[in-house]
Amino acid sequence: MLYYLFEYLENQFNLTGASVFQFITFRAAMAFVFSLLFSTIYGKRIINYLKRQQVGETVRDLGLEGQAEKSGTPTMGGIIIIFGTLIPVLLLAKLDNIYVIILIITTLWMGSIGFVHDYIKIFKKDKAGLKGRFKVLGQVGLGIIVGSMLYFHPDVTIKEQLPKQEQVVQENGRKTVFGPAHKSTKTTIPFLKNNELEYARALRFLGDGYEKYAWIIFVFIVVFIVTGVSNGANLTDGIDGLAAGTSAIMVITLAIFAWVSGNIIFADYLDVMYIPKSGEMTVFIAAFAGALIGFLWYNTFPAQVFMGDTGSLTIGGIIAVIAIAIRKELLLVILAGVFVAENLSVIVQVFYFKYTRKRYGVGRRILKMSPLHHHYQKSGYHESKIVTRFWIIGILLAVLTIVTLKLR
Repeated sequence: MLYYLFEYLENQFNLTGASVFQFITFRAAMAFVFSLLFSTIYGKRIINYLKRQQVGETVRDLGLEGQAEKSGTPTMGGIIIIFGTLIPVLLLAKLDNIYVIILIITTLWMGSIGFVHDYIKIFKKDKAGLKGRFKVLGQVGLGIIVGSMLYFHPDVTIKEQLPKQEQVVQENGRKTVFGPAHKSTKTTIPFLKNNELEYARALRFLGDGYEKYAWIIFVFIVVFIVTGVSNGANLTDGIDGLAAGTSAIMVITLAIFAWVSGNIIFADYLDVMYIPKSGEMTVFIAAFAGALIGFLWYNTFPAQVFMGDTGSLTIGGIIAVIAIAIRKELLLVILAGVFVAENLSVIVQVFYFKYTRKRYGVGRRILKMSPLHHHYQKSGYHESKIVTRFWIIGILLAVLTIVTLKLR
């Protein structure tokens, strides 16, 4: 809203300084500051409100040190993250930008699923919350919506670099490096020189005209990634500050990629896929990062509030959609390595337990407990040490992800 206000003031009254709102970097910085201030200042009020409503977490007895003390801590704190993100976005972002619209839909959609789960768990006294199949159905629904919007909306395009012999210097001195904008299902493969993968080619077996069915495989991939990453974030949310801290590292990294992908000069310099209008996502991502860091003010050990599924599902969904929108979803294997490890630890633990029970009559475990962070708790590590070390690993993975810009 402020963007449009200052644009009007500049056009109508030539207001001094109003043009600064045209710069994505300025609005992203302001969004981060507003979000951080909102999360820290109003976060306390939201926590107090949750306490008055007796929105306390019921903690299962898993035999972990310090677990009993967490019982009764307010949950549904993901509301702080959602409001801390959306309010600065509504103030500072271009609300007619398709990428911003998709991210707002993602936030509200996943936040609603998580809220329903937490509501059933707290107020209906059903420890299971929303049944798993309904969660997955909601994640699949979002994947279909996001995949369809990214594939069919006319503003979602890419520009590819022209061959050297076709690049010309214009009269104004600028060099034409990229060809015209066009629809594509291409994505980026890390560490390869010719690092673009066309999803549609998986359908070549259909013969001539296979391109018109590309939306099927693209939507399927979006559904898979959204479901996987949101579940990964959900599993990571198990000890104080772990999910919010590791997510903030991922989000800041994605902000760099979004800004580079939407800036024609840096896209050319770093030889990455140029995605027109995607740079506006930087404003949303900056607000999201500020909300996560502000939430950490109250979520670090000992936590004054838990994010609940309201926060964790929202975080995972947003991270997945950002990565898909900037065609860097394959980098999530590296960047979201903590989520991947948490997911795999549960899958391997369950599979091995069922396998050994069927073969030997007694189920055996590889880890002392899953997800992975609980294994280290069972091993005697304090949760603060576990969280800090996971943050360090997250930073290393983020640096490695950024290095892929040039390491091919």
